[in-house]
Amino acid sequence: MNIKMEQRVKNYWTQRSHDFGIVRKNELENEMGQRWLREIQRFLPAGRKLDILDVGTGTGFFAVLLAQLGHRVEAIDLTPAMLEEGRLLAAQRKLEIAFREMDAQALTYPDGTFDLVISRNLTWTLPHPERAYGEWFRVLKPGGVLLNFDAEYAAHVRSHSSQNRKVAPDSPYGHLGMTEALQQENDRITLSLDIGQSRPAWDCQVLTKIGFSGCQTDTHAGQRLLGALDLTTAPMFEIMAQK
Repeated sequence: MNIKMEQRVKNYWTQRSHDFGIVRKNELENEMGQRWLREIQRFLPAGRKLDILDVGTGTGFFAVLLAQLGHRVEAIDLTPAMLEEGRLLAAQRKLEIAFREMDAQALTYPDGTFDLVISRNLTWTLPHPERAYGEWFRVLKPGGVLLNFDAEYAAHVRSHSSQNRKVAPDSPYGHLGMTEALQQENDRITLSLDIGQSRPAWDCQVLTKIGFSGCQTDTHAGQRLLGALDLTTAPMFEIMAQK
């Protein structure tokens, strides 16, 4: 990532980390959290403990959700303040999760380390998502699964929609504590990092070229998982592929 942009992203999420953590904690304790769990478990082999990498963990939503099932989870993010929120959340639930500061496009793990790589709302922020996908393929074990949930957030910014920009403190989803300055910085970052491709079709093309098999996409995942909170101008999609 461009160093200047990397610092801007870190600065932005450092300011957002606490409020973001509140919303993710609400989501864990809401029925929405159970919907996420049911969705993810459809793709996981039953009856054994898995090695899982949560890429772009933020405040640890996926990491906590999956560690509560007994899986071994490593969680990485670029922003230290977000990782601290995740560590606190895990400690409150007495969960052992390794939170590490790491670039999703340049992982330090050995080849074939994980059974599952999972990510949410990350690939749209990456200058080189194809490089990240290559790294995620590398660290998966043969037969391992990639699950990625994302949306075309630049389209949402360009639409000038105000959906989810301000939510109540008990909301399980949306932007809590946004000031006008933070919103403007969010919009500038989003537009400058726009992948500019038709997604998720583009993702499957990249994943297949890298070597993944059986790439599947679901453009209605956000409706099942987020309900009315799914952005109408940038609905969340799901991508599943296997190594």
